[in-house]
Amino acid sequence: MIDMSTAFSNSDMQGNIQRVDFGRVSVFFGEKSGKYPDGSQVLIRGSETRAAFDTPLVANYIGPEFDATELVVMGHVHEDHMAGLHRLPYASVYVHERDLPAARSWDGMVAAFGNAEYASETLLKFQRDFFYAPRPDAQGYVDGACWGLGQAGIRAFHLPGHTAGHTVLLVEPEGVAFTGDIDLTGFGPYYGDAGSSLADFRRSLARLPEIPAKVWVTSHHRGVYTDREHFLRDLAAYVAKLDEREQRLMAMLRESPKTLAQLVDLRLLYPPGYEGLWVVNAETRTISQHLAELLADGRVEVSEDGVYRMR
Repeated sequence: MIDMSTAFSNSDMQGNIQRVDFGRVSVFFGEKSGKYPDGSQVLIRGSETRAAFDTPLVANYIGPEFDATELVVMGHVHEDHMAGLHRLPYASVYVHERDLPAARSWDGMVAAFGNAEYASETLLKFQRDFFYAPRPDAQGYVDGACWGLGQAGIRAFHLPGHTAGHTVLLVEPEGVAFTGDIDLTGFGPYYGDAGSSLADFRRSLARLPEIPAKVWVTSHHRGVYTDREHFLRDLAAYVAKLDEREQRLMAMLRESPKTLAQLVDLRLLYPPGYEGLWVVNAETRTISQHLAELLADGRVEVSEDGVYRMR
């Protein structure tokens, strides 16, 4: 694995950004190897078209090599993946059709997040910290979509769960796969938005190894994998986070029956007491999805007054 973990401030970034090249594909690493709120920037130098996958904060400091981008293919839509779009007003932007409303308008983004009660505060934060601006000109694509760049091409593999439209993007013939927010971090999978799905994420994680890649680029923190066995080991650990969360949730219920609100207060994704505009909603959706699986399996039951207990 290539892990560019050198820390640098935004003011020092231009000219000091770590990068690695695979033929016509370049990967630029954001601060702390692209740890949120930054990310990794993938650029492709086609003989006919220059393309980018997503546009994290680091895109604002790359300079002419990024600013020459003519085509942006979004792997999914979140604020940290749109942070450089404002620099490319004339580029063609493509988004999976299930994330397209979130790219085109703030209302669409709010609906995808499901945090309408915090919309005003969130918008101000995104505008301040991520240069947020919607792209009403964005166009939709579907699973299997391809873009020819001249001596290079892009193929889309729709792997939802993180968002409804989350997609892995493969550059051919280099075999470089941008896995986006299937990022293999120690935090584990995130499926806390209104448009997220634990069930879809499970299926997507099972499908990921089938993509014919030689190199795997994560959005955040892990960097670039060039060894398939290392990639598969970290993927297995990432998948295991789902079962770890399930076991922790069941341990909470073995201790005593609890309502959903009580479980949310204990936190499953974040440390106890951790706060943020999105945290309660994310915890509620995450825990609810695990509870739904446990109810379907007959391992948990719920009373009429909303109290969950082990069976």
